[in-house]
Amino acid sequence: MAMKRRGGVRQRQRGQGAAEGDLKDLVTRMLIQLGENPKRNGLLKTPERVEKALRFMTQGYKQNLDHLLNEALFPLEYDEMVIVKDIDFFSLCEHHLLPFFGRCHVGYLPRKKVVGLSKIPRIVDMFSRRLQVQERLTVQIAEAIQEKLHPEGVGVVVEARHLCMMMRGVEKQNTLAVTSSMLGAFRTQQQTRVEFLKLIRRGGAGDPD
Repeated sequence: MAMKRRGGVRQRQRGQGAAEGDLKDLVTRMLIQLGENPKRNGLLKTPERVEKALRFMTQGYKQNLDHLLNEALFPLEYDEMVIVKDIDFFSLCEHHLLPFFGRCHVGYLPRKKVVGLSKIPRIVDMFSRRLQVQERLTVQIAEAIQEKLHPEGVGVVVEARHLCMMMRGVEKQNTLAVTSSMLGAFRTQQQTRVEFLKLIRRGGAGDPD
């Protein structure tokens, strides 16, 4: 049985290496199809660089939410809204493999449990570093916080610019796409929702109403 397991490990490792090689080969073939010469000096390392870049930009597939939040959930009697705003993110549109990027605002009403503030941007990164559409990204962030914290409610607003709209298609340079996901009290209580939207629109800490 041990021999079989070792063989299985070797097979998986070979498969992973082949997949990485295939990705570089695909980039080389793509350059040829675009009319380029992958052997010229400027492009010699391009397939390797593209592979590394794509693996970095899609590393969210290999991340686990439970591991990310490990020992970062704290019991706390606090019932006021917690907001982390202006979280920069970068993602890849699954339709054209072109970047979209912007800011994410997250708020929740704790129910006897809070999460370390640095974990909220990490949750945003985990889901944004995948092939995405903005609408699904927004919902996934909200549902992840709802699932792990069980708060009274969660609100997520994402504002993004899409290169698939700016560089091609309608070619509108200043178009901003805004999506939101409201769960629990943020959906059912207008006052809570309005407070959240008002707070994320402020310019910075200490700004007047």
